Amino acid sequence: MAQETHRVVILGSGPAGLTAALYTARADLKPLLIEGPQPGGQLTITTEVENYPGFENGIQGPEMMEVLHRQAQRFGTNFLNGEATAVDLRRHPFELTVGKKVLGAQALIISTGASAKLLGIESEKRLMGYGVSACATCDGFFFKDKDALVVGGGDTAMEEATFLTKFCRKVTIVHRRNQLRASKIMQDRAFANPKIGFIWDSVIEEIYGQPDKTGVTGARLRNLKTGAASDVATDAVFIAIGHQPNTALFAGQLAMDDLGYLIVKPGSTCTSIEGVFAAGDVADRIYRQAVTAAGTGCMAAIDAERWLEAHHHS
Repeated sequence: MAQETHRVVILGSGPAGLTAALYTARADLKPLLIEGPQPGGQLTITTEVENYPGFENGIQGPEMMEVLHRQAQRFGTNFLNGEATAVDLRRHPFELTVGKKVLGAQALIISTGASAKLLGIESEKRLMGYGVSACATCDGFFFKDKDALVVGGGDTAMEEATFLTKFCRKVTIVHRRNQLRASKIMQDRAFANPKIGFIWDSVIEEIYGQPDKTGVTGARLRNLKTGAASDVATDAVFIAIGHQPNTALFAGQLAMDDLGYLIVKPGSTCTSIEGVFAAGDVADRIYRQAVTAAGTGCMAAIDAERWLEAHHHS
C-alpha cells in the first residue's frame, strides 16, 4: 500500500517534466517530481543551447535546466531525488516504488525521455558536448565549414548527414557494413549529395581530442573485414544509431509502438490508461527537441488538471 498519495506525480526532470511541474504547480496541484537517474535529462550533457526561444545569446544546457528547476520549485513543486523502479497502473491511485517508498498518484505524467544509443567507448563519453553529439539538429550549427563523421547506416544517419551538409564542409558516414539499412529514398539522397562521403565496413574505436581545449580532432577507425586501423581527422563525430525510449518500466501496462515509444491519443498526451499522460521524447520518435518536449509537458499538465477535475480528484 502507498505510504503517501499525491494528486500529480511526474517521472523525469528534463524540459517536459519540469514544464509539466511548472504548470501543475501553478494550478495548485502540488506535484511531486521524481528526478530519475539523470536529473535534468539529456540537456545536462549538452554544452551550448542556442535554439531554445528566449535565450538570444544561448545558454549552457545544465544552466538552462537549473533555471527551469528553480522556476518549477518557486511555484511549489516538490522534488524527490531517485528513480522509480516499479509501477502498478492496474490500481488507482497508481502505485510507484522509489527506493524503499511506495507512492500513490491520482494522475501520473511520464516524461522519462529517450536515450541516444551510443558506441560505448570512453572517449565518446569524455568528449560528449565537445564535438561528440547525438543530435545534428541541436549541434550542427557549431560546425560551419568544418568536417564531421556520422556513425550509422539507417534513416537517422542519412537524415543527420544530409542536415549537416547545410553547415559542414564535408560529412563522412561511417558504417559497419558495406551497404546501408536506410530506405531507398534516403540512400539516394545521401549518395547524390556531393558533400557526403562513405567509409564502409568500419567502426570507430577511439575519438581524439580534449574537452574545453581542442574539442574533437580525429578518430581511429578499424576495418572489420581487414582488421586494419586508420586515423582520420575530423572536427565532430555525430552518433546516429538510434534512440531508445526509457519505457521498460511500463512494458505490458501501456500501449507502445514497435520501437517502445508510448502511444498517445491524437491531439493529447493521454496514454492507453486513463489518468496516465506522456510528455517529451518518451512519446516522440520524430522531433526530440527541448522546445517540443516542453510544449508537450505543458499539454500533459493541462490534460492532467482537466482529468483530475472531471474525476473530482482536484
